[in-house]
Amino acid sequence: MKSTKELRALSIPEMNARKEELQKELLKMNAQVAMGTNPQNPGKVKATKKTIARILTLIKEKEVKER
Repeated sequence: MKSTKELRALSIPEMNARKEELQKELLKMNAQVAMGTNPQNPGKVKATKKTIARILTLIKEKEVKER
């Protein structure tokens, strides 16, 4: 997962693209859990959710600054 500093350096379109990638990855991990199989790395689910939340927060911060 990327650090907050690395995420802040991205532009809004790049952040949106990264968010979409992470959401697809999270969907795959959630499908594994729903099927009853053990995910390869259970901690990655939580970390992915947190990274998505960080990206959404940074996008909102940048939108407010642009106003």
